[in-house]
Amino acid sequence: MLPDFRIRQRDYLLRISRAITEELDLDRVLAEIIRFSAEILGGSAGIIALRDAEGDWRVASTFGINPDFVQYLDPLIADIPDHGDPAGFELPEINRRLQRITQAASMGLLTGVGLPMTVKGEIVGVIFVFRSYRGQFSADDRKLLSAFASQAAIAVHNAMLFTEIAQQHHHLDAILESAADGIFILDPSYRFIRFNRACSSLMGYEADNVIGKKHKEIIRWLNREPGASLEDAETDGWLLGAQATLYVEGDLITKGGGAVSVGITYAHALDNVGEPLSIVATVRDITKFREAEELKSTFISIISHELRTPVALIKGYVGTLRREDARWDSEVVKDSLAVIEEEADHLSGMIDDLLDASRLQAGALKLNRSQIALDLLARQMADRFKTQSDRHDIEIDFPSDLPLVFADEARLMQVMGNLLSNAVKYSPDGGKVTISGSTKRNEIVVCV
Repeated sequence: MLPDFRIRQRDYLLRISRAITEELDLDRVLAEIIRFSAEILGGSAGIIALRDAEGDWRVASTFGINPDFVQYLDPLIADIPDHGDPAGFELPEINRRLQRITQAASMGLLTGVGLPMTVKGEIVGVIFVFRSYRGQFSADDRKLLSAFASQAAIAVHNAMLFTEIAQQHHHLDAILESAADGIFILDPSYRFIRFNRACSSLMGYEADNVIGKKHKEIIRWLNREPGASLEDAETDGWLLGAQATLYVEGDLITKGGGAVSVGITYAHALDNVGEPLSIVATVRDITKFREAEELKSTFISIISHELRTPVALIKGYVGTLRREDARWDSEVVKDSLAVIEEEADHLSGMIDDLLDASRLQAGALKLNRSQIALDLLARQMADRFKTQSDRHDIEIDFPSDLPLVFADEARLMQVMGNLLSNAVKYSPDGGKVTISGSTKRNEIVVCV
């Protein structure tokens, strides 16, 4: 004698509920549900078809069906058009098609029944059971299958939520690991719970060796700019929300004992009631910024010194010529005015150089390019410098087949002039200065 319907229903529903709560893998849960459904209803086979967010259908799980036959079921279901009414059109159409293929395959001997899988009024799929003998599905059969369909719908919904959470978690992981800046996360007790790839590259620590350690064990300062550290800020109530963010800058000691200049910005992650969940820190390498600041300071210092020289000379000669207690002959006045004019030109040249530097930094420096023979250019520069020093012998060494270059002649003369000036300046006792040229693949190299 068959067990009572309600006992069978309770037993199988308990087994399905256990499968849903113990297994998060959607494919395994659906396989269990369709197997239980077929067994309890005396069916020989069954399928579960799911509907995605775009309205497309696919066979998600089967029981008792030859895998070779499944390939015919997928296109049969997939090409059902989306009318925006799955309950009124798509489900009846799926049932009609499955019933038709069932009748055709068994010459009328098989019967089938399908019921929708619904979550919160939204149809997510259909469960269909086949029987290998004649006879209609009773009201109890349909009621039981409906309960299974509801359980299957819950399983699909839970799996979708789990998949969505897993995808979001994976997405956040990818964002953290691909960030150019270092990012680490601390729990409220200041222990590391995340340490991305950029942090490892910057500080030398592997993430596995950092997770779980205290902040002060890893973040150690060789030098720190004035202001509070994270531990100092805690005593000032920063963790209670006194400030939105905390910025700390200085030289950080790396794992290998070296140092790297960084700026660290700390920010709270709070829950719905304002309690701290974690502290997110962004670490930025500011080495280049500091080098740029140092270069800027050096540049300003040098320029200030260089500008003072012509200004002092001009002021000195003008002051001398204006003396009322002296009478200067025309030759002295002429020589003095020549020096003033020369230093004014020197001053004007430095101002032009400053303007060029500003244009270069702003990306607005224009180049007037033309075909140039570098050997002739070098010879012109050598002749110019020979008149400035009688203790230096300037030679030219260029191959006869050196190709022409497409460049700005004035800028090349400026660069070569600076190199020659340095060569003369840093060999005060005289000697040979050579300007040479050579070709290397697609490049022409000029050396002084």
